[in-house]
Amino acid sequence: MRVARWYCPLSRETFSLLPECLACGLSGSLDEIEAACVLAERLGVERAADELRPEIELPGVLRWLRRRRRRVSAALVALVTLLPGQLGMEADLVAVRAALGSERALVRLREIGAAHLRSLPRPLGFGPTRHRRSRREQGSQHEAGPDPPEQTRY
Repeated sequence: MRVARWYCPLSRETFSLLPECLACGLSGSLDEIEAACVLAERLGVERAADELRPEIELPGVLRWLRRRRRRVSAALVALVTLLPGQLGMEADLVAVRAALGSERALVRLREIGAAHLRSLPRPLGFGPTRHRRSRREQGSQHEAGPDPPEQTRY
């Protein structure tokens, strides 16, 4: 699906209007991601991986599935915490589906949490991705060793 993107010269960022059926930050639709996550919850990760993507070797499929499950899990924890009592007490997809009475839980969750989309993690919301910092950016810790010689002022 083609998604239009616009550029804001004031903030120097691009943005798009994502249709409600598509996932943010992952390829595919919310329904496809939900089906993969539910299958992994029901069958186990390795059996689901074999069934979902037989053309790809197991380590690659496990990474593909782990990215989806981790992001969906983070979004579920955020929404179950933000909306106590509305989505049940468990932050797993099967329980949330049962609480909502819907087979399209991720699409419904995007509607329910519409006020929080800016802060919700992807693929449900549009929250920023956290980039891991490189070793250089982690701080100004010096290397171990003797102290540098003291400098005297005259």
